[in-house]
Amino acid sequence: MSEYQYYEFVAIDQPLSADEQADLRAISTRALITPTSFVNHYEWGELKADPRRLVERYFDAFLYLANWGTHRLMLRLPAEVLGAPAMAGMGQYLVGDCSTAWTADEFVVIDLSAEDEDGEYDEEWLDGSGLLASIVPVRAELMAGDFRLLYLAWLLAVQNREVDEDVVEPPVPPGLGRLSAALSAVAEFLRIDPDLVAVAAERSAPLNADDTLTELPGWLAQLAAERKDAFLLRVARVTGPGCAPNCWPAAGRRPGRSRPATAPDGPRRLSSRSPFGAGKTGSVWPGSTPSDGQRSAVAPLNAPARTT
Repeated sequence: MSEYQYYEFVAIDQPLSADEQADLRAISTRALITPTSFVNHYEWGELKADPRRLVERYFDAFLYLANWGTHRLMLRLPAEVLGAPAMAGMGQYLVGDCSTAWTADEFVVIDLSAEDEDGEYDEEWLDGSGLLASIVPVRAELMAGDFRLLYLAWLLAVQNREVDEDVVEPPVPPGLGRLSAALSAVAEFLRIDPDLVAVAAERSAPLNADDTLTELPGWLAQLAAERKDAFLLRVARVTGPGCAPNCWPAAGRRPGRSRPATAPDGPRRLSSRSPFGAGKTGSVWPGSTPSDGQRSAVAPLNAPARTT
């Protein structure tokens, strides 16, 4: 019985150099490689490299799917843009085996995955083309202080019974009742139960477009000039060529980093309405001891011995 695996990596903040593209070509002779992407699929083999190391070194986003039901999403974000408070807050949301994060140089890498609960082999091969493009905007949303992606990751752990019933729920971000198109694509890709999202949305305040701007002036005032330049450059790259000549006068309207809002009544226990039972409590990042897999993830990239 044939297998199907789809790999797609994209570089957002900075294009790949000619030397970097050559390094990637040594990994695969069949892959479609451009200054901003690496795409390949396999029917009788697999990628001869660790996707975690490729993301750490080259790419800002990665999507993987296999016809036996595995779905995986990775995002690499600049730690300086996220800021220390946001990085510390991630540990409340990324628990269990389905969602992990680690630091690699000046970046934070978030790794989310889902398996087919039925474990059935999918005879209909799924073409992953276009999926990552529909999901990638969540990276900019998270960099702007929108924690809804992290909350969806926590719901995934709840769904997988990796959160105990007596665990205090992390802060509920606003806007769960009206997900962006990219967040909806993430929820569908990771197979998060819509009913579970709906229950959580009952305690989520409406999303106010101005909420992400409340702390922007103070945050920018604390940045050194070189960091401000780097931030504006990242904004321009995410926005695309259409940003110039309009992005510079509009920079004050670009969202900064804000703290996720909590529900009106503060933290709460796992809802009794949740259709999912209790399970083991996953490891929390940061501050926890990294697993063997996480240790290997931050090891130097080793050139593969074989090509495909």
